[in-house]
Amino acid sequence: MLFPWQLQDWQRLNAERARLPNAWLFIGPAGTGKLEFALHLAQSLLCEQLQADYQPCGHCKGCRWFEHGTHPDFRRLSPQTDDEEEGKEAKPGRKLPLIKIEAVRQVIEFAHLTAHRAGQRIVVVEPAENLNPAAANALLKILEEPPQDVLFLLVAQAAQRLLPTIRSRCRQFPLSAPSPAQALDWLRQQGVSNAEAELAHNGGAPLFDHDPVLAKLRSQFIDGLGQPTFASILNLAELVDKQKLPLAIPLGWLGKWLHDLAGLSLAGIVRYHPEQQAVLQQLVLRCDPVALMRCQDALQQLAPFGQHTLNTRLQLEALLMDYLKIFAGGRQG
Repeated sequence: MLFPWQLQDWQRLNAERARLPNAWLFIGPAGTGKLEFALHLAQSLLCEQLQADYQPCGHCKGCRWFEHGTHPDFRRLSPQTDDEEEGKEAKPGRKLPLIKIEAVRQVIEFAHLTAHRAGQRIVVVEPAENLNPAAANALLKILEEPPQDVLFLLVAQAAQRLLPTIRSRCRQFPLSAPSPAQALDWLRQQGVSNAEAELAHNGGAPLFDHDPVLAKLRSQFIDGLGQPTFASILNLAELVDKQKLPLAIPLGWLGKWLHDLAGLSLAGIVRYHPEQQAVLQQLVLRCDPVALMRCQDALQQLAPFGQHTLNTRLQLEALLMDYLKIFAGGRQG
């Protein structure tokens, strides 16, 4: 599917269909529909009854296969969970951060097969920046000598993390982010409650997983950050521990709160929590900038361990103690 803010990008891409490359690299911010755009293109190329404006019909055999995830000429390469690799039901918070070489080898075998429907074979790689070094080098080799009628669609938020040689083998296609009005209108159409606050918390990106339970937990967590005491810090760590959340979730909440503290202190700007601006302003009056920077550094050091649930409470308690120190002595100078 295409989102309303992607229609101009679709027209721009269609103008280039006469000279399709062997590989596209779609780039854009998180939560704005990059993957959906790439999948829509893939379906349109596999559709057997293409409509006006190169839209897939949704009814032919190719479209039905694609929508059911069974098209023989399509593969999607993305990180798997440990449970998916073992054929078990996936568990939340266990997604591996990298695409491994074994998965790339399977795609390479697929790329050298003959197309089942006498058309193109298409491979979507997302997020492409999550290829591990061996997988990236293996993909590079096939991009350098691509089989005939195979199209690679790479999707990335941080294209700079890709090998420069992979980027050079792809036609880069930056995708537009929605305007604030477009994003807010779309969220309201989806029935998202408190759409303005949710959109702000997600940095203006409307395609977030709206989980009312998680949203309530986040609200409780933010309220606790707004009243930094030793007791509230322990309560926040216990709250996260009871829900068995991976560390990445509270790290994200705290990281955005610290971003707003720093932004308000330095430039008078609140990005993620405009509804909490009055609370943030009171905290800024007590804020030690050096301690704030130390807390942000400590958070960044924990970020690589974000998908683990082991010792989440202990690690979060230590980080929140660093947060408490921001307000221990007030501003210096």
